[in-house]
Amino acid sequence: MLPDDTPFSGSGAVDCQTVITSRGVKLPDDPRYLSDRHRKLLKKNSYESKEADAALKAVKSSDIVMELGGGLGFMSSLISMNSKPASYHLFEANPALIPYIRAVHGLNGLQGIDVQNAMLGAKDAEAANFYVRHDFLASSMADDLGDANGGVARVEQVPVLAINAVMQRIKPSFLICDIEGAEASILPKADLSSLRAVLIELHPQTTGQSGIQAVFDVMHAHGLTYFPRASEGKVVLFKKDW
Repeated sequence: MLPDDTPFSGSGAVDCQTVITSRGVKLPDDPRYLSDRHRKLLKKNSYESKEADAALKAVKSSDIVMELGGGLGFMSSLISMNSKPASYHLFEANPALIPYIRAVHGLNGLQGIDVQNAMLGAKDAEAANFYVRHDFLASSMADDLGDANGGVARVEQVPVLAINAVMQRIKPSFLICDIEGAEASILPKADLSSLRAVLIELHPQTTGQSGIQAVFDVMHAHGLTYFPRASEGKVVLFKKDW
């Protein structure tokens, strides 16, 4: 959660004077974006550790990576620096995070990562509600989580892009998805035929058993099989090329 006296708007330049390094990725230690909990995890190399470990094992230099839910820009930086995929396309719904993500990429000398402020859905829409929570990395399209993650701080209007049109344009081979439960409604609507692997953080507390089943069903329908050696807990990897 951000300090009570720190308005998290994401406007203005990101403060890069102090830097935290985690797994070789440099991140600006800007209190508008990093809480004490984030700092501790980053300094211990424990931030998004399960997703990071799985991605570094699975992403190839030939991959076209598409990431839904860019967060702090940590995963996109880590993968781009180490696996060096052919291209990287990041979609983040929270507009306030876009300056920070770009600052992280710039601080690490990364160029060419495509960053878009958008949500993906069944069809294009001018805008949809996105609920920014006080623990902003838990922000999502869901408005019915009560006081979870500090409650809703504000509601943003975010453009919605048709997921199949995006998939057809990018033709990703590797999908990374951490969108706080929206995976259960978005992925079943998508044509995943171009993908050889999908890395997802599941959110059973939001989607319930039916949502988990929906994700596994759509993976199975596209020939993507659960890969236990790179999966742990809620972080699951599906692959075609075992």
